Amino acid sequence: MITNDRLFIGGEWATPSDPTRLDIVSPHDQSVLGRVVQALPADIDRAVAAARAAFDEGPWPRTSPEERIAVLRRLNALREARADEIAELISAENGSALWFTRAGQPGVGRLAVSYLKAAEEFGWEETLTPSDPSAPFRSIVRREPIGVVAAIIPWNSPFSASMAKIVPALLAGNTVVLKVSPENSLSMSLLADLLAEAGLPSGVISVLPADRETSEYLVKHPGVDKIAFTGSTAAGRRIASLAGERLKRVSLELGGKSAAVILPDAVIEEVIAGLKFGSLLNNGEACIAQTRILAPRDRYDEVVTGLKEMMESLVVGDPADEKTFIGPMVRPNQQQRVRDYIEVGIAEGARLVTGGPQVPEGLEKGNYVTPTLFADVDSTMRIAQEEIFGPVLVVIPYADEDDAVRIANDSEYGLSGGVWSADEDRALAVARRMRTGTVTVNGAPIGFDGPFGGYKASGIGREYGAAGLAQYVELKTVTKGERRGS
Repeated sequence: MITNDRLFIGGEWATPSDPTRLDIVSPHDQSVLGRVVQALPADIDRAVAAARAAFDEGPWPRTSPEERIAVLRRLNALREARADEIAELISAENGSALWFTRAGQPGVGRLAVSYLKAAEEFGWEETLTPSDPSAPFRSIVRREPIGVVAAIIPWNSPFSASMAKIVPALLAGNTVVLKVSPENSLSMSLLADLLAEAGLPSGVISVLPADRETSEYLVKHPGVDKIAFTGSTAAGRRIASLAGERLKRVSLELGGKSAAVILPDAVIEEVIAGLKFGSLLNNGEACIAQTRILAPRDRYDEVVTGLKEMMESLVVGDPADEKTFIGPMVRPNQQQRVRDYIEVGIAEGARLVTGGPQVPEGLEKGNYVTPTLFADVDSTMRIAQEEIFGPVLVVIPYADEDDAVRIANDSEYGLSGGVWSADEDRALAVARRMRTGTVTVNGAPIGFDGPFGGYKASGIGREYGAAGLAQYVELKTVTKGERRGS
């Protein structure tokens, strides 16, 4: 069992304002994995003060981009060296199947590299070519750090979410207070150790596990200049409201209810194999999960039968078992939330094809949910509109391509989606019509060099690559007169 009675504040392990430890409980069997302290507002004050001093007076914002790139490259190498340990910790904390947490670590590396490459090519300072060559002045555009960044991440994929924020924020020269979920206290303590080893100056970064009330205190803190948040749309709306009152910069990566559009010429066996991962990754606790399956009427039964057979073949159980595909939900209340949605689907009149609200036999000690498939779903049903965040899929029939696009866009969300077709040009044409931030074709993974983020209620701003790095800079224009001879 892991114990930790300190908090990582300003780059150092420090005594917390409250020594009370929180039990970190296994979602598999409710055993205690560790006991760790949590941050309170007084600890937030210390972390923000350290970040403020490091930004206003310290060396980090004034180092060259090349020096900052070297430090962040070292951080990524340190993370890579401990990837197996990280994967096992996240699996134990979250209930994420080990196959998923292991597969995710190379992705975290590619994410970091996308930012490092962008930073090497970024126009940190550039002189503009004037639109009027005869103008007696020239403009210089500088991209400068914003200040103190509050980065707030969810529990479902903590290393990916944290690196998506702290790497670009630090590359741009900002200082950071990273607020993590209590459930991830163990894996995020390991991240803090890596940050300390990477060689950041004093005060530049803090890593604080804390509850929602303390998170809101951080959001409202007058010493914070920008908020970068990943989480639910409801929480994002609250953060945007608080930030708006204070005119703080904000970027939000929020919820999703992504659609997978299966075109009539798709190879159904390939579609089902791809949706096993695209729809049920991380136990279904993923904002990009394609949980609305849109099938043509003339192939509808074929799709439903294929999904049923696939979902019934999944091994549900101990996330540490390499045979397990679906582990437990992270918390009992998340388990109950998903089970409640299954009851909602039944009450709405959707056809329960497989699964149901019952806990899988023999797994009653954990936060388990039976993978569930609904058919004959109307797009207006709650199970087709609301983010469930669990292993629950709905299959919606469509009449033609226009109808498929209409249903795919019939959502307040717009984070991700997919198109399946034997004709790549046709798939791309449909992808271009979908109102969503990312679309994959025939199961391709989401790339890290292009921007990632959402339309509509799925967020504000973008992550990854140059677009993600740009979220952490202010633009300054310096105009200088051209000296002319007499």
